Amino acid sequence: MRAPKKGSLLRELPIIIVAALVVSVVVKTFLIHFFYIPSGSMENTLQIGDRIAVNKLASYFSDIKRGEVVVFRDPAGWLGAPAESTDPKVISTIKSGLVTVGVLPDPAKQYLIKRTIGVGGDTVKCCDAKGFLTVNGKSINEPYIFTGNKPSDSDFKVTVPKGFIWVMGDHRGASADSRFHTDDIHKGMVPLSSVVGRAAFVVWPFNHVKFLSVGSDLSKVAVTKSK
Repeated sequence: MRAPKKGSLLRELPIIIVAALVVSVVVKTFLIHFFYIPSGSMENTLQIGDRIAVNKLASYFSDIKRGEVVVFRDPAGWLGAPAESTDPKVISTIKSGLVTVGVLPDPAKQYLIKRTIGVGGDTVKCCDAKGFLTVNGKSINEPYIFTGNKPSDSDFKVTVPKGFIWVMGDHRGASADSRFHTDDIHKGMVPLSSVVGRAAFVVWPFNHVKFLSVGSDLSKVAVTKSK
């Protein structure tokens, strides 16, 4: 068997590169998207600087479940105007291209990540006599809440419309989540059409690698009947 000629390899290299880029874009568009965690609103589940993989199929073929950590596009100006990039134009263009093909994680400037507490039809309330959140009149246990935080420092009672979710950060004392946006166009709710997908696992740094909840936290967490 003869070794391939050097000229043949050079001709095939652009095809290989283009094919790899196409596969990368397809994977990012339909299957997995990578994000960078820029804030501490989901501590200690997610740390600042963590890189996560988001399962996009979860939003295409299944309902978002209570307890799932989801990434979503800013639904109503929660983040304000994005900050101007300080990178030179060439560097910014290169970074954008690498994000597009999935080589670099998205810096999440226009996205947020929170935990789903209520889905369409749910009534979520803070709080019962013991300080727990309630969903549909049942108290829920939330072991993921940041140590020392209460389930919520503010009282509220909301009913989630169909096609929306109510989200909260695990670091309740440092998360500007649904509770803080009840005066926006969606009354703090996140449209399912804005959900990118479910955060599946932490991919970096290596010592933080782990799988994230698939939504069982709040489907079986009723610990007491609220009075």
